[in-house]
Amino acid sequence: MRIVPIASGKGGVGKSLVAANLSIALGQAGRRVVLADLDLGASNLHLILGVPAPKAGIGTFLSGSAGKFENVVLDTDYENLRFVPGDAEIPGLANIKAAQKNQLVKRLLSLDADYLVLDLGAGTSSNILDFFLLSSQGLVVTAPTLTATLNAYLFLKNAVFRLLYGAFPQRSKGYEYLESLRKDGSSLQKAYIPAILEEARKVDPERWAVAVERMSRFRPRLVMNMLEDPKDAEKALKIRRSCKEYLNIDIEHLGVLYRDELQDIALGSRCPIIRYKPQSVLSQAIYRLADKLVSFESELDAPLSIAELEGSFQTAELEAESDFGAKMAYVEELLSSGALTTGDLVETVRSQQFEIDKLRRENQFLKYKLARAIGQGFSA
Repeated sequence: MRIVPIASGKGGVGKSLVAANLSIALGQAGRRVVLADLDLGASNLHLILGVPAPKAGIGTFLSGSAGKFENVVLDTDYENLRFVPGDAEIPGLANIKAAQKNQLVKRLLSLDADYLVLDLGAGTSSNILDFFLLSSQGLVVTAPTLTATLNAYLFLKNAVFRLLYGAFPQRSKGYEYLESLRKDGSSLQKAYIPAILEEARKVDPERWAVAVERMSRFRPRLVMNMLEDPKDAEKALKIRRSCKEYLNIDIEHLGVLYRDELQDIALGSRCPIIRYKPQSVLSQAIYRLADKLVSFESELDAPLSIAELEGSFQTAELEAESDFGAKMAYVEELLSSGALTTGDLVETVRSQQFEIDKLRRENQFLKYKLARAIGQGFSA
């Protein structure tokens, strides 16, 4: 069974959209899929799937009121797809204890499926990171905005530290060294993993070798969502450069997805976009992601070369250009057919301009805060 954890450093970037539609696409490709809503405390994946509000889920299972775990694994109307709802109405579900987490992981891994897709909550809590690290090739969904790309990097930074902590047992010298960094917040903010690993090698060479081996297998994948323009795809390169320089990891670009107003309509209709409009640019891009995962099945344990990783980013940029052309052609077709009036188009452009202006103000504010923080650092 291949585990596909899907996470994001920031909410609102379409993580659940990717999880739901990708699972359906994998099922249509003949793979047996289980989709689990692990956004504990804010579970709403059933709305995207169009599934009625579940009476039982992970929350009722962990509380002991659902009986066997199989009782919360639901069949769906989608081909080869089963669904495990999160059941967010149970108070405190977002902060499950280690024993509950281990029990849940054990049950999930015992399921009979080709793919286990995990829709994780946004953020960097220890539970989210542990679920993400169940696979060395988890997906991080982000968007081209400054805050989204920054949070994607910070999520991977926290995942790397969680990975390192797992390599050093408590009370080992390596663990004590990492704890000293954690207690000194400024050291973690300026974390440079190559230097940290070199120091860990000096204090705990035996466990250092374990940490290096685990790091070598950690190959997360990036999905850039909500593109407006082909140039947006270039934002992924900044995340890759930061990961290579500061985290000592290289990431793969799995693909790009354009923002599509049809998604909002599909969500309002409680129908996944891949079923609502399978020929849309967004749906076809999701099918492309699924095709890539299926094509990687025979190479699951083979690390990609540097050339292959670089090629994945070049391919994503070409896909962004191609999808943009398809999107413009679709708009022209709607205009010529009368399905979209000029007034509708003007209103859409105005709405997008409002979003762009909002993001511009947000970026200016963040730059101001960054410049102020740097200035305070120098004055100190």
